[in-house]
Amino acid sequence: MRKVATVFGGNGFIGRQVVQRLAREDYVVRVATRDPMGAQGMHTMGRVGQIAGLAADVTDEAAVARAVEGASIVVNCVGLLHGDFAAVQAAAPGRIGRLAAAAGVERLVHLSAIGADASSASAYARSKAEGEAELLAAYPGATILRPSVVFGEADHFFNRFAQLSMVLPFMPVIHGTTKFQPVFVGDVADAVMAALADPSTEGKVYELGGPKVWTFRELMAFVAKETGRNRRLVNIPSCVAAIQARIGEFLPNPPLTRDQLRLLGRDNVVSPDALTLKDLGIAPSAVEALVPFYLAHFKPGGSRRVRPAM
Repeated sequence: MRKVATVFGGNGFIGRQVVQRLAREDYVVRVATRDPMGAQGMHTMGRVGQIAGLAADVTDEAAVARAVEGASIVVNCVGLLHGDFAAVQAAAPGRIGRLAAAAGVERLVHLSAIGADASSASAYARSKAEGEAELLAAYPGATILRPSVVFGEADHFFNRFAQLSMVLPFMPVIHGTTKFQPVFVGDVADAVMAALADPSTEGKVYELGGPKVWTFRELMAFVAKETGRNRRLVNIPSCVAAIQARIGEFLPNPPLTRDQLRLLGRDNVVSPDALTLKDLGIAPSAVEALVPFYLAHFKPGGSRRVRPAM
């Protein structure tokens, strides 16, 4: 019998890794996205006809219903760093859960984020918490995964600051003592697959972090070192960063928003009593083992080094 999986946001940074693994497990995969043309290059991850892009905006009731119809599993990887949090991160998970339940979907995994908190000062964090609650109310057996900052060859964290190191004479440090626990994108995708395979994960929340906790300042020093650029670390006062963020919000893709500043003021690490990657049978990968390979081309005259599979 044909196994069908629907991955919302399947052409994104994490979604692509999930789609690849599902294809290996012989699923027919629907890459549900607002931009199905952007998923065309993913066809080579599987057999002919095994992976197909499907136009499905998570804010559109009918589109979500079509996307989950006939699927045995659903994975939601959709998320925003800026934009309409209420529609995409708060309301959409409940819609996906409700329509997946109505369609008889057997398993549902949802990607949230460490820091999801209904009382947070950040609209991003509040919307993540609301989305989790709406999802579990509609589909109580859903598994929720909350990663810390996710890294990998196409990430928007290490690559962004490495690019800054090429154009700025210093490395900006905002809330330098804030702690992070970066987690490898491949480990996050493996966690999705482990959750799908284990019925005991139903209704549970897992927090995903790497093997080491870093301060923001330590991460900036690491980027400066691995890009081979002798950049001084400069503390940016919160008031100055807020002005820059407010101006940047007028851009289509702002480098920093005021809401992100609020997030930067709070540690982003696995809670002491949380279920983790270890509980899913996964040993987390270290930043030091992988990131230098894809930051090498940011070095003066640099080129990509031979690296392990990502």
